[in-house]
Amino acid sequence: MIKWQPFVFDNQCYDLSHLHPFRMEHRQSADGKGNPERRYQFEVCFSLHCFTKTNLGSENANLLYGDNREMREFCFERYELSKNLPDIIRNIFDKNCYHTGHSNYFLVEFIDRQGTKTNYEVYFSVSRHQKGLLNLFIQSAYPRTKQPVSKNKKPIRFRVIAHNTLNNKPIKLPT
Repeated sequence: MIKWQPFVFDNQCYDLSHLHPFRMEHRQSADGKGNPERRYQFEVCFSLHCFTKTNLGSENANLLYGDNREMREFCFERYELSKNLPDIIRNIFDKNCYHTGHSNYFLVEFIDRQGTKTNYEVYFSVSRHQKGLLNLFIQSAYPRTKQPVSKNKKPIRFRVIAHNTLNNKPIKLPT
């Protein structure tokens, strides 16, 4: 479990405790079609990509932040946006997500930052951890600078991703 240490720059401390791992549970009500209530439990972890960006040779070594795998540049914009991530994740269950074509997914969440509209792109993977528990790993999150998600890209509800992953059912790749 990754608990990120605060980042200090120019005598200012940037607390990262909002990105500490947590557990959450979602309940899906019985649907009246014979499907019973289902409970999904998640262990949620966040990557340092949620608050850092690729280090393109920054001249200021004090901006570097890393773990035992990589060193990246602290990004103040991503950091501010990351404060929204726990709430986005706690409310993900009925959201439309999109398959990347690889082993992960993304969703685009609208955020209003002091009157500025931002499309916030959140990349994640879901895997089985142990009986009845799923890992939800938030791989990266940043402002979306690309065009809107293609109308040809078919969404998949997060609850379908969770159900299929928990029951070891394949999820069709987009065509």
